[in-house]
Amino acid sequence: MKIKWLFIAAFGLSIFSQQLLFAQAKHDTVVVAFYNQENLFNAIDDPENDDAEFLPSSKKEWTEERFEKKMFNMARVIRSMNDNRGPDIIGFCEVENQKTVETMVQKHLADLHYQVVYKESPDKRGIDNGLIFKKDKFTFLLMNADTVFLSDRYPTRLILNANLVTRSKDTLHLFVNHWPSRRGGADASEKNRVEAAQTLKKSIDKFFSNSGKTNIIAMGDFNDEPTNISIKETLNAQPLACSEIDKLPASFRKNLYNLAYTKKMNGEGSYKYQSEWDMIDQIIISGNLLTNKSFHLLCNSFEIYKPDFIVTHSGKYEGAPFPTYGGIRYLGGYSDHFPVLVKFLISKK
Repeated sequence: MKIKWLFIAAFGLSIFSQQLLFAQAKHDTVVVAFYNQENLFNAIDDPENDDAEFLPSSKKEWTEERFEKKMFNMARVIRSMNDNRGPDIIGFCEVENQKTVETMVQKHLADLHYQVVYKESPDKRGIDNGLIFKKDKFTFLLMNADTVFLSDRYPTRLILNANLVTRSKDTLHLFVNHWPSRRGGADASEKNRVEAAQTLKKSIDKFFSNSGKTNIIAMGDFNDEPTNISIKETLNAQPLACSEIDKLPASFRKNLYNLAYTKKMNGEGSYKYQSEWDMIDQIIISGNLLTNKSFHLLCNSFEIYKPDFIVTHSGKYEGAPFPTYGGIRYLGGYSDHFPVLVKFLISKK
């Protein structure tokens, strides 16, 4: 009798394994990432922007050679993602211009077949948001960019909206953000990020009004954390517990869910400021991406991406991202932010 039950158990396990393999076989994985590039500037003076900090004549002695190394370093990080295949989509901030991104892609990532989506921002420093995607996996539909009007009229970064169509014929509405900084103090500057959140929310709600099954992915350096007013209340990006997906309210498809929330609650972060970790780089999705059969979230896949080579390994900043500069001292590193990424499952053809 014992042998019979062992046989039944083994048979059941075999069937389960086959079902799991079958489910995996029906889907491919899509990796979506975001990475603050920490001042990816060329070494050429742009009279339209305040780029004096990154010129050969500046205190930082920013040269063409250092720019070339910076591009190589950032491309190295990007390529290392997704098991050295590079992410399928990655958003950027703190990039000087479109040509800089195109140069990095052409020189160091050409074999990954990325297409650039970019829009120049009115930011006085000349830093913008951009995005690249694998053109063999997505079809470019259109691009929009929303101006964030601050009450003090200070120009800030546009919110870039790129709309792509997947091979499963799903339309993705991607938003790349770099909200106003905390210059002058977090409390004093909070209204600026609330205004940015209002701008993003207005654009997202337009898509929600057109369809109850809208696929939104908002990513960026929000300069606020998942628990701050701008994100948790104004944007209304909620925590997500994967074990509770089957208990979500009927309105969940038009809700936003912050995939970085759990990391914040665990004391983790993408940026270290005065020995404290801040979870300011985040990815937020619409509820439809939780249950959409042809393209949906691989739950619990959100990750602060920190391979060993981009981590500081000694001294005061041990464990923090290894940056390009420490003050005005050139270190030759990567970025002062860790990238973040998440995985989705897409139905195979």
